[in-house]
Amino acid sequence: MRLTPLLGMALALGLTVTDVAAQAATTNSPFAPVILVNGLGVTGYEIEQRMRFMQLLRQPGDLRKAAEKSLIEDRLRVWAAKQAGIVLDKDAVAKGMTEFAGRANLTSEQFVAELAKTGVDEPTFRDFVTAGLVWRELVKQRFGPRVRISDSDIDRAMLMESERGGGTRVLISEIILPAPPGQEAEAHAEAEKISQLRSEAAFAEAARQMSAASTRDNGGRLDWMPLDNLPPALRPVLLGLAPGQASAPIELNGAVAIFMMRSIDEHGPAGTRAQTLGYATLALGPAGSEQAAQLAQKAAAAKRCDDLYTVVKGLPVSLVSRPDPAPQGALPKDIALALAGLDIGETTVLTRGAGQELVMLCSREAAVDDAKSETAPNRDAVRARLQNERMGSYSDSYLADLTANAVIVRP
Repeated sequence: MRLTPLLGMALALGLTVTDVAAQAATTNSPFAPVILVNGLGVTGYEIEQRMRFMQLLRQPGDLRKAAEKSLIEDRLRVWAAKQAGIVLDKDAVAKGMTEFAGRANLTSEQFVAELAKTGVDEPTFRDFVTAGLVWRELVKQRFGPRVRISDSDIDRAMLMESERGGGTRVLISEIILPAPPGQEAEAHAEAEKISQLRSEAAFAEAARQMSAASTRDNGGRLDWMPLDNLPPALRPVLLGLAPGQASAPIELNGAVAIFMMRSIDEHGPAGTRAQTLGYATLALGPAGSEQAAQLAQKAAAAKRCDDLYTVVKGLPVSLVSRPDPAPQGALPKDIALALAGLDIGETTVLTRGAGQELVMLCSREAAVDDAKSETAPNRDAVRARLQNERMGSYSDSYLADLTANAVIVRP
């Protein structure tokens, strides 16, 4: 009997998975695979290492789930790159490790030494960087020819940034859909449906039913706000919407956002353009837990960021985080978005994966180099930004497709 090519491949993959799964089931070794991704194993040791690495990088939420998701995606990146024949030499990987360490103002050797202090070994760092590098090369090869930025695209983006942003206010509604590990595809599918809505009433009803934002009870409606208060990457998206039109889904940290433009005022108060924001966060705990409710109730009386340390009296002080003030564009997307509608001393609660965080605005100031922002944007810089945005969109969609079609087994 002659097997079809598809059936033959399926049987071959089944045998591989069965063999490895059987081996994993008969050993308690931390180096045995606990997850198989298209036949590539993820070991318990790798998961523990990635958790420590994420903890060092201050990753919020359930670290176990986040580590597993990250490693599964890395296996898919490496698998897809291998199918495309992409191989990196040692020099390219070493350069990538140096670039990553440079973000912390450290050499590669210094960064590895810091990792070792927390129990993270060098191969963990190297594998993490390698997966990112091969994926970047794969996305570039696969989608690079499709990304063409025209002069009119640049002109439009520059017009939005330099002419319309200064005194513009927007009246928008928001829906934030949680996308915890393993449920990203469902969240994206629901977000795509919402983005097709063309009625403020329908959007408000969807917000009441599905949004995780604190505005859900108000139909997702936000008050008038200066466009400059919003994250820089979000401004051109909103300026491209007509009243009653919803945006495409926007990736946040453990969530997906959709916005609807209700009205726009291009003659509002003059904006400050570039802003530097100071904020603090309080990790409340799992969403819906008694601890989260109690901490949120105590934090309601806080008027300043320093007051949050009083809220956690008797608890680990690490529950409160207060990063140095930074430009809007350097902040995590969900944090920057949450701060957009806050005055100093005000708070809101974010759902990040399976956990919740309270965010308080500590300061909002004009950037030190704000005078420079009054000059026309550089065309090359705008072109590069638009290219990165489009490549990022292709990258996210491709990874989602790979995940949806992957054979993932937990022996």
